[in-house]
Amino acid sequence: MKRFKISDLGIGVIFTLLFISLSVVFTINFRPLYYLDINVLNIEDTSGYTKEEILQNYDALIDYSSPFYRGELSFPTFPASAAGIIHFDEVKDIFTFFYILGAVTLIAGICIMIYKHRKKDFTYLLVSSVTAIALPLIIGLLLFIDFDKAFLVFHKLFFNNDYWLFDPNTDPVINILPDTFFLHCSLLIILLVLLGSITLLVIYIIKRRHYHIKYRKTGNLRF
Repeated sequence: MKRFKISDLGIGVIFTLLFISLSVVFTINFRPLYYLDINVLNIEDTSGYTKEEILQNYDALIDYSSPFYRGELSFPTFPASAAGIIHFDEVKDIFTFFYILGAVTLIAGICIMIYKHRKKDFTYLLVSSVTAIALPLIIGLLLFIDFDKAFLVFHKLFFNNDYWLFDPNTDPVINILPDTFFLHCSLLIILLVLLGSITLLVIYIIKRRHYHIKYRKTGNLRF
């Protein structure tokens, strides 16, 4: 059994970024979450729009957010301000970044797993599991303490303007995107990252048992 190495932490970061990016991409495209929230959050009543109209405009927004979509953003029944269009264009750039990050880290992760398997070195799986679980737990705690503040900080970090502060009169799409829906998206992302972390831990346990690997100590750590 290989001993713990500093490089394992670097590998842990790669897997953490992989899980985050794949979780974001999945959540963006997991439309049933929003469809469910239409009823759970009473979006029809709070927005004043019919379910059919809500779905049409939401689907148009999600279609546009895909990096594979070519064309301008156009809502079927909603007007949109120039600032609103710019904001959604910036959001699309962020989503595209996660697509690219997911592809790069997935390739890196596969290469790492093949190389480590040949070396019979599986300590990185345990380290990566711990690394991947730490960040979502911290974020989850911050969301639990004050989601509104976390939501504000997120926008301050990722956007260098205030175009995300929508006026419902000029950008009525904001009426069908309640903050609680974004909270649910955040929780789903955290859950998926945790599942990724658990998967690495399970693989580590299986590999250790399969190769009859005994624990070894590095300082006070047992691997």
